[in-house]
Amino acid sequence: MNLIARLTERSWDPATSAAAAASATGPEDVFAGRQTMLHIFLVIVSVIFMLFFLTFIAHSQYPGFETLTGEPWKPLASTTQLWINTGVLVLASLMMHLGLTRARQGQMGQAIGFTLVAAFFSLQFMLAQLWLWRDLHSMGHTLVSNPSHSYFYLMTGVHALHLAGGLVIMLGALVLIWRRAAIERLERSLKLCSTYWHYLLGLWLVLFVLLTRSPETYRTIAILCGLG
Repeated sequence: MNLIARLTERSWDPATSAAAAASATGPEDVFAGRQTMLHIFLVIVSVIFMLFFLTFIAHSQYPGFETLTGEPWKPLASTTQLWINTGVLVLASLMMHLGLTRARQGQMGQAIGFTLVAAFFSLQFMLAQLWLWRDLHSMGHTLVSNPSHSYFYLMTGVHALHLAGGLVIMLGALVLIWRRAAIERLERSLKLCSTYWHYLLGLWLVLFVLLTRSPETYRTIAILCGLG
């Protein structure tokens, strides 16, 4: 309802503008605005990845499309590295949650510690992804060797870019800590970061499941989506 009110308000009306300016000066209003922008951004990201998923499923029905798993020579014949990467991202998301929890409890020191550990695990995830891409490329599974490979690099790469953007936002939270900002302000920043990290974890799990399915599964999904 708050979003609808913002979209339907008459910003050209001086009285409305003055009232809006007077009511949007508090920290809670600023946080609500940032939270709304984050939610809108996540919806946009979800739509983009949904388009990726649909085009991936559609291309999986074309001749010459090779799945990433199954046979020993396939790029993801072993999903061990993907499981390791997933575990690292789970730890990053968990550390973000614990950092937010400690901030809510007023434990600034522990909030700093957990946030730094979350940043560390996030960087480790990105490095592990780079390592996986390098290994696949060295085995001949390049960006242009097959459409399935192209989608793998595209979707995991875009996901990594969003995680890198999240690290920039996290840096802002760490700056607040360094400047000894009010615990309430730190809590709000960590809440936004935590929401973003949980979303990226969920998105990664969807990518994991999608990219490691069999041709039969892709065929079933294509039929259900009217793409088969």
